[in-house]
Amino acid sequence: MRHVVAAALLAAIASAAHAQVSDDVVRIGVLTDLSSWGRDNSGPGSVEAARMAVEEFGPTVLGKPIEIVSADHQMKTDVGVQIVRGWFDNSKVDAVVDIPNSGIAIAVHNMVRERNKIALLSGPGASSLTDELCSPNTVHFAYDTYALSKVTASAVIQQGGKSWFFVTADYAFGQQLEKDATRFINEMGGKVLGGVRHPTNTADFSSFALQAQSSKADVVAFANAGQDTDNAIKQSGEFGLVQGGQKLVGLLMFDTDVHAIGLNAAQGTYMTTASYWNMDDKTRAWSKKFFARANVMPTMIHTGVYGSVLHYLKAIKAAGSDDPKAVMAKMRELPIEDTFVHGGKLREDGRVIRDMYLARVKKPSESKEPWDYLDIVKTVKGEDAFRPVSESKCPLLKH
Repeated sequence: MRHVVAAALLAAIASAAHAQVSDDVVRIGVLTDLSSWGRDNSGPGSVEAARMAVEEFGPTVLGKPIEIVSADHQMKTDVGVQIVRGWFDNSKVDAVVDIPNSGIAIAVHNMVRERNKIALLSGPGASSLTDELCSPNTVHFAYDTYALSKVTASAVIQQGGKSWFFVTADYAFGQQLEKDATRFINEMGGKVLGGVRHPTNTADFSSFALQAQSSKADVVAFANAGQDTDNAIKQSGEFGLVQGGQKLVGLLMFDTDVHAIGLNAAQGTYMTTASYWNMDDKTRAWSKKFFARANVMPTMIHTGVYGSVLHYLKAIKAAGSDDPKAVMAKMRELPIEDTFVHGGKLREDGRVIRDMYLARVKKPSESKEPWDYLDIVKTVKGEDAFRPVSESKCPLLKH
C-alpha cells in the first residue's frame, strides 16, 4: 500500500512539474489602436474579443488565471515598441495580440523572437511577416496582403476590370498590398496605369480622386485601411467615379468601413474578408453578443483576436506548459476550430491557412437589417488564397 501511495505522489509531483505556467499567470497583451484611424476595425473591439475568448475557454488554464492587458500604440512604431518592451520587462506578458499597423507589427515581431515570447497577429496585413521575415514565434491569424490582393484582383479582372489605378497609403502595409496586387494584375493580363501615394490619416482625398478619375482606369484600387479607406471611397463617390464607369475596389475593407461610408457610396465595392458576422446561426449569435459589448459588428481583426487567443489557450492546455516553443508546436499540431474558422492549420512559417471570402457590398435596397452589408460571392480555400510553400522565402519551410 505504501508503494502505491508513493507512486501516486510521484506521479502527482511529475504532473505538477509538467504543468508549468511561468509566474503563475498567463498574461496576454492586446496592443491595438484606441485613438487613431484604425480604432473602429480593431481598437476596443479587439480587447473585448480577447476577453470573449478567455470566457469561452474558461477563466483558468492549467489551474492558473488568465489576464488580459491592453494598450494604445497610437499608430506609432516607437510607442508600440516601448509598450511591448515594458510588458516583457516589467509586466510579465507572455503573448502579444492584434497590432493593427504592419510597421509596428514587424518591429514587435522581431522583438518577440529575440525575447522568446509569442505574437498572435490579426491586425497587420504585410505578407512579409510569414515570408522573408518569418519567425517560429509568430502566428499570422486572419488575412495578409497576398490573400487580399490575389482573391480580389483575380475576381475583378475576370469581370472585365483590366486597367488599374492605385491610391496607396505610404507605409509598409500599403506598399506591400500594391506590390502584391500588381503582380496578380500582371499575371492575369491586366495593366497598372499608375498610382498615387498618400500619408496615413489623410482627410482630403480630392486631388487623389481627381488623378484616379483622369487616369481613365477601369478599376480604382484603394491600398489603405481604416478611416483612410472610408474617406477615399466617400470622396471618390462625390467626384462621380462610379457614375463615370470606374469600379472601386477596397483591397483592405472591413464591415466597419462599409458602416462608416454608407451603402449608398460603398455599394458594388468588392472586398475580401476572412470572416463575416452573418454567415450562419453560430456566427450571428457570437456577433450579437460581441455587438452588445463593442457597439460594432466584428471585423475579421476582431474575430482573429478571438480565434488566436482561443487557439493559444488550447495549445497551452495541450502542452501542459506556457513555454513558447512547446505552445507553438501544439498550435501547429492542433486543427484551428472556433466560431469563424473550421479546419484551419498553422503552417511552419506562421501563416494560418483558412478559407477567405470574396464579398460585394450590397445596394441599400438589398440590406434587410442593420449591418447586413455584404453578399459573399465566393469562398476561396486557404490553400488557394495564401502564398504557396513553393513561392515562399521563409527558411522555416521545407521546400
